[in-house]
Amino acid sequence: MTLTRDGANFSLFSANATGVTILFFDHVDATRSEKSIRLNPVVNRTGHYWHIFVPGVRAGQIYGYRADGPNDPPNGKRFDSSKILLDPYGRAVAVGANYSRGDACRAGDNTSSSMKSVVVDMSLFDWDGDAPLNHSFRNTIVYEMHVAGFTRHPNSGVPKQKRGSYSGVIEKIPYLQNLGITAVEILPVFQFDPQSAPSGLTDYWGYNPVSFFAPHLGYSESGDPVKCIDEFREMVKQLHRAGIEVILDVVYNHTAEAGDGGPTFCFRGLGNSTYYILNQDQAGYFNATGAGNTLKTNHSVVKRMILDSLKFWVSDMHVDGFRFDLASVLTRDVWGQPMSDPPILWDIDSEPVLAGTKLIAEAWDEGGLYQVGSFGHDRWNEWNGQFRDDIRSFLKGDSETVWKLRERISGSYDLYRSGDRPAGQSVNFITCHDGFTLNDLVSYNYKHNEANKELNGDGTNANLSWNCGSEGVSTNTGVNQLRTQQIKNGLVLTLLSTGTPMLLMGDEVRRTQAGNNNAYCQDDLISWFNWDVSTEKNELLRFTQLLVRLRLDCDNGTLQDGKQVGGFVNPNKMEWHGIHLDQPDWSADSHSLAFTWRNESLGEVRYVAINSFWETLEFDLPPVTGGKSSGWLRLVDTSLASPFDIADLGEYVPIQGSTYIVNPRSAIILRYDYAVADSPYLR
Repeated sequence: MTLTRDGANFSLFSANATGVTILFFDHVDATRSEKSIRLNPVVNRTGHYWHIFVPGVRAGQIYGYRADGPNDPPNGKRFDSSKILLDPYGRAVAVGANYSRGDACRAGDNTSSSMKSVVVDMSLFDWDGDAPLNHSFRNTIVYEMHVAGFTRHPNSGVPKQKRGSYSGVIEKIPYLQNLGITAVEILPVFQFDPQSAPSGLTDYWGYNPVSFFAPHLGYSESGDPVKCIDEFREMVKQLHRAGIEVILDVVYNHTAEAGDGGPTFCFRGLGNSTYYILNQDQAGYFNATGAGNTLKTNHSVVKRMILDSLKFWVSDMHVDGFRFDLASVLTRDVWGQPMSDPPILWDIDSEPVLAGTKLIAEAWDEGGLYQVGSFGHDRWNEWNGQFRDDIRSFLKGDSETVWKLRERISGSYDLYRSGDRPAGQSVNFITCHDGFTLNDLVSYNYKHNEANKELNGDGTNANLSWNCGSEGVSTNTGVNQLRTQQIKNGLVLTLLSTGTPMLLMGDEVRRTQAGNNNAYCQDDLISWFNWDVSTEKNELLRFTQLLVRLRLDCDNGTLQDGKQVGGFVNPNKMEWHGIHLDQPDWSADSHSLAFTWRNESLGEVRYVAINSFWETLEFDLPPVTGGKSSGWLRLVDTSLASPFDIADLGEYVPIQGSTYIVNPRSAIILRYDYAVADSPYLR
C-alpha cells in the first residue's frame, strides 16, 4: 500500500488466485465492509500482481483482502475466500475486541473477528535529526529485554497507562543508562498473534508473527494502530539520545499460521506454496522451526519481502540492527535442504540500506542445522550457544571443562578460526529469554513449567544448572551466599571474554521465573521485571554496573587478524597459568584456570583467576618490577561481600605478597600498572 495526496495504491502478489477483493471497514470489529472492490483480472492484474488505485483513501482507513482460488491441500493450495486477509506489506494492524484465532482456523466467515490492515502515512513523524549510533561491536554490551515485561509490573513506577508499552521503556531509560549497556535487543515487536498459546494463556514472547512490517499493537500506549508506529519511533529516538542502540529480534523463519489446521491470516490464503516450504507430497508443511511451518525464505517473492521488511525497519523506524531467530532457516532452499551459499544472505550483506546495521544470527534451527562458527559471511555475528553451555558446565563443576573455558574466554577460537572470521563475532551469553534466568540457573536443578499447562513437558531438560544445595527459594544463608557468588562468576565470565557480551533483562537484580525455563506464555508476574529491589539486589546491581564500566573502560581496540575485537583481554597475548605460573592444568579433573595479559595501550597487566573447585586454592602471582604502582591491585573478588566484591574506579585495593588465595567457587581480577619502558613479567 502506498498513500498519495489523492488516495492510495494497493498491490499484492498472488500467482494462483482466481480473484481478489479489497474491503474497507469503518471499524475493526465491523460485521461487514462499508465498501468492497472486486479487482478486474484484465485491468487490475499485471503478471502475478493484483493492484488498484482507490481515490479518497486517507490514513487510518481499515482494510483487508479476500482471495478466491482452489482449496486443494494435496497440491499445495489453501485459498479460502471466507477469510479476511492482511496486507503482507501493511504498516499497521488493527486488532479488535472480538479478535479470534479460532475463527481464523474454522470454516466460515470471520469478518468481525479478524485482524485487519490500516493505511498509514509514514512521512509525518519528526525524527529531529536522529541518526544511527554505529557503535562498534567491540564497544557494545547488549541487554536482551522484553518491551512489555520491562515496565508492566505494578511496582515499576511507570504511569499506569504507559506500563508495558513503548512509552514505558522511555520512562526507564535512566535505569538503562546507569546500568551502562550500549544496546537493547528487544524480543519480537512485529505484530504477532497473542492467542497462539495454550488455552487461557497469552503469547508473551511474540515469536508468532502475522506481519513483518507492523509494530505490535499490544505494546502501544494509545491502542491506536497509527499512533503505535510513532510511539515505537519515539522510543527509538529517545534511546538513541541516551546513546543506546536498538536491535530487533526478528522472526523470518515461520508465522503464526502454523501447520495443518492452523489459522488463515494472510500468506496461506494468498499463496500457500509461495510462502511456505511444503513436504514432498505438497499436502503438509516442512517444519524446521517447531512451530508447524517454515518460510520459504529463498523463494524470490519471500526473499524480496524479507529484504523490504529489513529496509523498512532501518529507513523508516531507525533501528540499528537485527537478531535473526532460528537464522539457519535462511540457509535452506525452497525444498528445505541446506545451501552452501544462500541467496538471501548475499542480498542482506550487499544491500546498501543495511550496510551499517548489526546482524546477529541464532545460527541453528529445529530441523537439525547447527551453524555456530560458520553462519553467513564476515558481517554476521552469532549467538554463541557453545559459550552458554561450556560456561554453565564449568561453573557447576563438571569435568573436562577447563580447556573449553580457555576457548570461550579467548573468543572461541575453536569455532571461529577458519576463514576470515574474527573471534569477535561471538555474542557471549549464559542466559537469554529462552531458559532459566541467571538467578534460577543457580537455584533450580529442574525446570518447573507447570504454569504453562503442558504438564511440565515443554522447555528443555538440558539446563546445565545447579541449585547450590537446595531446590528453589532457600532461607539457608550459606546456600544464598553461594548463589550470589555463582551469579557474579557468571557475570565476570560473560563480560571479560572476547566477543560481544549479552545480559538478560533482570539478571542484574536476580529476576526469577520460579524455575520456569520456557515462559513464552506467561504474561504475568512470572516474566515481568520486579522493580522492588532489595538491599541484596542493589548490591548485585552495583556489581554489574561497575563490571560493565570496567569492560567499557578497557582499551578494546587491539587488533586480531587485522580486525578490532571486543573483550577484556586480547586473545593473542594471553598467558595461561594454573595455581603455579605457566603451568595450567588441562586435565579432566581440573576446575581452575588463571591467565595474564598485557594491555600495552593502557600500560597495565591484568591477572584473572577462576576457581570452580569446592576448596580454596592459592595462586602464584606474576612478579612485579619497576611499575608505576607498588604491586598488584584488586579489582574484583566475587567471594567478598559488597562493597569489597568489586572496587569502584580509582579505589582498587593493593595486594601484598606473591600469592593470592582464591576462595571456593569464586573469581578474581587483579591489575598492575607499569611504565611503558618497563619490562614486566608478560612479554
